[in-house]
Amino acid sequence: MPSWPNLSECLSHNCSWEETHNTTRKFDLGLPPLNYYSIPLLTGITIACTLLFLVGVAGNVMTILVVSKYRDMRTTTNLYLCSMAVSDLLIFLCMPLDLYRMWRYRPWRFGDALCKLFQFVSESCTYSTILSITALSVERYLAICFPLRAKALVTKRRVRALILLLWTVSLLSAGPVFVMVGVERDSMWQGNLSWVVNGTGFFPEEGDTRECKMTHYAVESGLMGAMVWLSSVFFFMPVFCLTVLYSLIGRRLWQRHRETNINSRVAHREKSNRQTIKMLGKFGERAHYAHA
Repeated sequence: MPSWPNLSECLSHNCSWEETHNTTRKFDLGLPPLNYYSIPLLTGITIACTLLFLVGVAGNVMTILVVSKYRDMRTTTNLYLCSMAVSDLLIFLCMPLDLYRMWRYRPWRFGDALCKLFQFVSESCTYSTILSITALSVERYLAICFPLRAKALVTKRRVRALILLLWTVSLLSAGPVFVMVGVERDSMWQGNLSWVVNGTGFFPEEGDTRECKMTHYAVESGLMGAMVWLSSVFFFMPVFCLTVLYSLIGRRLWQRHRETNINSRVAHREKSNRQTIKMLGKFGERAHYAHA
């Protein structure tokens, strides 16, 4: 593919679209295209995400409505599922903006507030889902390994309070996103050029390089590194807890299975002994009458 002259050279010579399009030399704008993927790939991703969006929104809305409407469905487990349905629903509602960014990464035309809110909702809902799954696993562990204690500890009122606490922790943990993310321009882009089209994508008009992305302040201040550590903790700690809890649950179920088998064998043996005693008794009784 032919190459463009650099940006400063193009600006100094007042390159036009026809000149750059028809010549064998292309100028390097120093910017990525509007999208990073091919059109067929983006089309396939969009179709798949649209189907997931429809199914996900419908399923989560139905879950929330059923648990909210029917009192007998408001079990402690279903309360956790309802909380996760809320977080999943919010993530699905953010999916159109994700698709928009895939199709047109720049310029971001929805303002700084929506950029921050969009990232904040995605981050906080992810944290909430992870914490809810962990809390539900702890409840399952108590119910299986300590059933009597679980009935006293796990109540609907306490579960509702715990879910509220989990959402509070999730929202506070995602709070730094409002500082980390924002709409910024690329300082390297200058000039007033028309649309440029090539085989890989489209370049923006008139130097509009607004992007919804990680801010320079977040990178330079170390805030981004701190959030990476926080995200790692939210991932690895629940994975560790789930591994330990389900290992203990599996061990307890295996012990119960063995105890059940042993008890069944003992019961079968006692039943056989009773039948043998009865048979011997009847045999002795008949022998007595025969002797008499």
